[in-house]
Amino acid sequence: MNVRVKLEVLRRETPDFISPDLWTSPTNNPDLNPVDYKIWAVMHQRGVYQRKIHAIDELQQRLIEVWCGLEQSTVDIAADQWCKRLRACVRAKGGHFEHSL
Repeated sequence: MNVRVKLEVLRRETPDFISPDLWTSPTNNPDLNPVDYKIWAVMHQRGVYQRKIHAIDELQQRLIEVWCGLEQSTVDIAADQWCKRLRACVRAKGGHFEHSL
């Protein structure tokens, strides 16, 4: 099955499908990166910095511990918000869109 046919199937069968022409976004935009707009805040809240960090290795270990403790539902919420954020970004033609969420 070629790419064009696959895209047509996705458009027809997937109500929330975002076509490839809308996939391009401003590079490194934190408003479109689930780790930046959701996950990092949760990790911070869960105690990445509960105790003073004395070394890079200690920070790395703490980040891994908190990351591994994240519930799948947290990741799912971040992913669900991504579609809404991407559509808002497209409506704003790549400009600021946080106010319209």
